[in-house]
Amino acid sequence: MILPHEHWMQQALDLAAHAAAEGEVPVGAVVVSAEGELLGSGFNQPILSHDPTAHAEVMALRAAALSVGNYRLPGCTLYVTIEPCTMCVGAMVHARIAHLVFGAPEPRFGAVVSGRCLLDEGEFNHRMSWEGGVLAEPCSELMKGFFKARR
Repeated sequence: MILPHEHWMQQALDLAAHAAAEGEVPVGAVVVSAEGELLGSGFNQPILSHDPTAHAEVMALRAAALSVGNYRLPGCTLYVTIEPCTMCVGAMVHARIAHLVFGAPEPRFGAVVSGRCLLDEGEFNHRMSWEGGVLAEPCSELMKGFFKARR
């Protein structure tokens, strides 16, 4: 039986694979409502869109906000294949995401467990819960394979 977190992370993984096929760093993300409805999805596309902010998380947040007609997404969970960077953590805080689920840690630029651990610092006006390691191995392998092929 597939657990809900694994179901949504698999959708994010499919988006990450799409990003890789487009030559982008393979990261995918989905935003899911408290009722279990997919509100938005995205994949990394800063190269395709000529936009340095076009990370998977930001693209998913934009799509979800358009879907509900509000930039705030209370009660929602964001699933992403790789630990978010500082910019994406900030965007999630501003969107009032309730829960973050990520696949693999990002040792160089991660801002949840690998870097400053921003969500644990308590300096934001909004707190979100988080967990990592959901389908971590396939998330990590997709990233490693992408960079290995580029070298």
